[in-house]
Amino acid sequence: MQTNIVEVENFVQHNEERRSSAFQREVKKYLERYPLTQHIDVLLTDLNGSFRGKRIPVGGLSKLEKGCYFPASVFAMDILGNVVEEAGLGQELGEPDHICVPVAGTLMPSAADPEYIGQVLLTMLDEDGTPFDVEPRNVLNQVWQRLRQRGLSPVVAVELEFYLIDRQRDAEGYLQPPCAPGTQERNTQSQVYSVDNLNHFADVLSEIDELARLQGIPADGAVAEASPGQFEINLHHTNDVLLACDHGLALKRLVRMVAEKHNIQATFMAKPYEEHAGSGMHVHISMLDNQGNNVLADEDGEDSALLKQVLAGMIALMPASMALLAPNVNAYRRFQPGMYVPTQASWGHNNRTVALRIPCGDRDNHRVEYRVAGADANPYLVMAAILAGMVYGLETRLPLPEPVTGNGLEQEGLPFPIRQSDALYEFEHQLALKALLGERFSHVYLACKTDELVQFERLITETEIEWMLKNA
Repeated sequence: MQTNIVEVENFVQHNEERRSSAFQREVKKYLERYPLTQHIDVLLTDLNGSFRGKRIPVGGLSKLEKGCYFPASVFAMDILGNVVEEAGLGQELGEPDHICVPVAGTLMPSAADPEYIGQVLLTMLDEDGTPFDVEPRNVLNQVWQRLRQRGLSPVVAVELEFYLIDRQRDAEGYLQPPCAPGTQERNTQSQVYSVDNLNHFADVLSEIDELARLQGIPADGAVAEASPGQFEINLHHTNDVLLACDHGLALKRLVRMVAEKHNIQATFMAKPYEEHAGSGMHVHISMLDNQGNNVLADEDGEDSALLKQVLAGMIALMPASMALLAPNVNAYRRFQPGMYVPTQASWGHNNRTVALRIPCGDRDNHRVEYRVAGADANPYLVMAAILAGMVYGLETRLPLPEPVTGNGLEQEGLPFPIRQSDALYEFEHQLALKALLGERFSHVYLACKTDELVQFERLITETEIEWMLKNA
């Protein structure tokens, strides 16, 4: 037993030394490029995809290689940043600190002030030096490794939709699209793929593009979406699923900061307007074997047997995955007929009315577009749910429903839970998904989201008062 302990300690020490050396080189290279840097934002990503951390003087970078401390309860916070004690990571344990170390390759300029402020991601370690299994990034990584152990490498790309919003509400107190800069012209009509909409906000979108390049975020230019003030930015595909999600969260932070500079707001809220489409997070995913072949297509470029297995697994776990894909009460407002979003677990070819779309493309680009998640979801947890479904399909070999042709919204299929309470119930009772994501993570996530829902349902809304005050 003593020998095993020594071996573990030597392994941990070796990894720490290797990590420290690599980070020193990264810091040196960064400061040579940005010599005026004064501060660094050190960032952890909580369950909601929000950054938690602190700003340190640049001189602290030399110490950061050895790690810094944050409480484990960072990963037991609700959407407002309050620790949920029922999750079991707070006062019951004495609010213990865990060491957090920099994530290699994530030191970059901050959109807040690129010349003087940098930012770097942290990841939390458990007491034994292993990755802390409640951190969303680590949850994704352990599911990803299940596929890699099979000799399979997912290749993924994330698409994010968002709205630009006027800082001022309309006469009735509701959100409204911003005026084009320098004018009193407010676009209130849907104009998908409109170039004029891009021209109206060219300064904002150009600065987003510029800062994305500066941060090394591989983003395409913005596309005007279906609703006024709504845009979509696509990230390039990569075989590093952690990096894809790192870039997704960095892009969200960047977009918000740029909008603030231009005296408007950007929101990734799933459904900010009743009358307009919500904002989604679509994920494109293909799969390579050890020889670099796309195993989702057969020799003729058609659906492979492996593709059908992973589709079946994703469909089977999709109802329970909704707790992750639609993590807030507002997210369920998206799932309405006529709002460009699927309402049941289904698949089909070249069909945007299904949850799992097989787009047009050649053999090398044969892939799945997972079209369910809201833009408000945590990218790490969305990706973890997707990969968990794929693993489940490979391990269980479930029957696959027939592909949908025509309007999938009008055909029978496996329905989604359309209320958060139902989704949390599905998640709690789907043992296979919880096992793939990790039991401790699943317990913490369920406790936090259940507490949020209880808080929300206690609120008395203006609509209730308007409807019931005189009529009840």
